[in-house]
Amino acid sequence: MAESDELPDAPDVAREVFTGEAWPKAQAFAEMLAGPGVIRGLLGPREVPRIWDRHLLNCAVVAEAVPEGAHVVDIGSGAGLPGIVLAIVRPDVRVTLLEPLLRRTTFLEECVGELKLTNVEVLRGRAEDLVGKRLFDVASARAVAPLDRLLAWSMPLLHEGGQLLAMKGERAAEELDAATQQLRSYGAETAELVTVGRGRVDPPATLVRVVAGRAPARNAQGTRRRRKR
Repeated sequence: MAESDELPDAPDVAREVFTGEAWPKAQAFAEMLAGPGVIRGLLGPREVPRIWDRHLLNCAVVAEAVPEGAHVVDIGSGAGLPGIVLAIVRPDVRVTLLEPLLRRTTFLEECVGELKLTNVEVLRGRAEDLVGKRLFDVASARAVAPLDRLLAWSMPLLHEGGQLLAMKGERAAEELDAATQQLRSYGAETAELVTVGRGRVDPPATLVRVVAGRAPARNAQGTRRRRKR
């Protein structure tokens, strides 16, 4: 790495967020992201100086919105953000890292092994592959797709009352407004913007939280059944 791309020291707040056994695991994961993660193209070199602030801490505060003991599916997990970070900071939750690309699942498996994360499984595949086979309490996603597509991928994987936690930026409110039709189509119970990490990260992280209601009736092809006229 060039000198300007060296991994910086963790900020003081990191010790407050990653407590106990989570602290050395967070440090080790930061090193893996800055090293193999960059070499393999999972993270850009310019992101290295921002690994703690923009990536690890930003993902860690999502844990504020995750219920105790939840089973989380991290859709399009990529480099393990936020999935691996959630597993580090919240050992009470189970995390399934769902990722279609082999080079990324290989990296994720290496991270899980190196960090000894016994509460994590890595699955190579797409969300559509799990429909009708697995249900989760929480679906997380970060920089994967617009909200309308995330709803199509995540809602069929959630228990009734489960929730999608989509990490979004400045356009969060705009995306939420634009997805009104899809929210109705997938039987969402509630949809709202949630801010996490106040006083810990600057700026705080913005989530779109969608609570799943009763799933609409679907046929074997996954399309909504049409009412007979």
